Amino acid sequence: MAERVLPSRLGRNFRWLVASSWVSNVGDGIALAAGPLLVASHTDSPFLVALAALLQRLPWLVFGLWAGALADRLDRRRMVMVSDTLRSVVIALLCVTILTGWVDIGVVLAAMLAYGVAEVFADTTTSTLLPMMVAKPDLGVANHRLQAGFLTCNQLLGPPVGAFLFAAGAVWPFLTQVVCVLFAVSLVSRVSFAAGEPAVADPRREPTRVPRDIAEGLRWIWRHPPVRTLGLVIFVFNVTWAAAWSVLVLWSRDHLHMSEVGYGLLTTATGVGGLIGTAAYGRVEARFSLATIMRACLLLEVLTHLALALTTTGWVAIAIMIEFGGYAFVWGTVSATVRQRAVPAQFQGRVSAVYLMCLMGGLVAGQALGGLIAERWGVVAPFWFAFVGAGLTLAGVWRQLDGIAHADAAPMPEVGGTP
Repeated sequence: MAERVLPSRLGRNFRWLVASSWVSNVGDGIALAAGPLLVASHTDSPFLVALAALLQRLPWLVFGLWAGALADRLDRRRMVMVSDTLRSVVIALLCVTILTGWVDIGVVLAAMLAYGVAEVFADTTTSTLLPMMVAKPDLGVANHRLQAGFLTCNQLLGPPVGAFLFAAGAVWPFLTQVVCVLFAVSLVSRVSFAAGEPAVADPRREPTRVPRDIAEGLRWIWRHPPVRTLGLVIFVFNVTWAAAWSVLVLWSRDHLHMSEVGYGLLTTATGVGGLIGTAAYGRVEARFSLATIMRACLLLEVLTHLALALTTTGWVAIAIMIEFGGYAFVWGTVSATVRQRAVPAQFQGRVSAVYLMCLMGGLVAGQALGGLIAERWGVVAPFWFAFVGAGLTLAGVWRQLDGIAHADAAPMPEVGGTP
């Protein structure tokens, strides 16, 4: 079973990385439910509730490029360990305030912001470790295993456990998260590179200033058309997706007339679809080209927005959400694989940071747009906006997806004399 789930050809380092990622995702999934519950227990203000979510995403827009530059110049394993340790320190201090009764909404918001900053550096650097330890032909399988762990531990297992622990006592989910993160640090510390395998992206690199590194990374992305276009696709599709999903709870209640339980079933259906995608991914990758898979996933995204805009029945919406979870998982795996195969080791951190910023920036912009559109034209209007916006974007990049899928075959741009 271990060989089937984590093939030995991927190496011992990969197994340590996967174990660390899965354990960390359990803790993050617990916080996914417990965090909003803690915020809601200290304020009834919709603005402050929304601000708590924003404060965890805002650091990506402020520190994302810096995190990518540092990931390309420092020992990546140590950087992950330090960042995750700082995450655990922030949550531990929050636990102290809860136990002593000093916690209030200001403390919670400050903890959210500090945690978000540490998370930027941890997640950006973690994404660069995989291409250093797995051969290019195996990146699809490796990303599949990481995505499966995220789906199972973060999205399905963690949230109900977090809600249960919070009901037992506000401090318990966060204490559990501290334990999970520290355990993940100990697991990733077992990663070791053999002689001749550098722990940094480019050990021959001359010392430079971080702003120069950031500018160099941005020039590299701009001069590599497939990588640049994929980043733009991710940004636009996240804007359209977030615009629709920002009003999902109101849409399910007011348009579909579903109860709170029904809304919960919508989110659960996404996880079920992800499990189906997990089971099918290996056969999908073996049977179809990457370009075909990318086209199918993006086309399904467009049609999903259309179907949700047209449906008026709860059970149909649940079926659509299962389909959404399935292709979204496959897309996440394929897009990460395409990027990692195309980007040289010395630029992995900076390119990964830009992609994560496109993702987070798209979510923030989309949520703002979705709220404004729904206020003006009703809760169904954001889904029509998402359908049109995603459809036009897909039409514009349809032919380019062949080049994007094989971005590793494109000529490498020269930036500062480094190919």
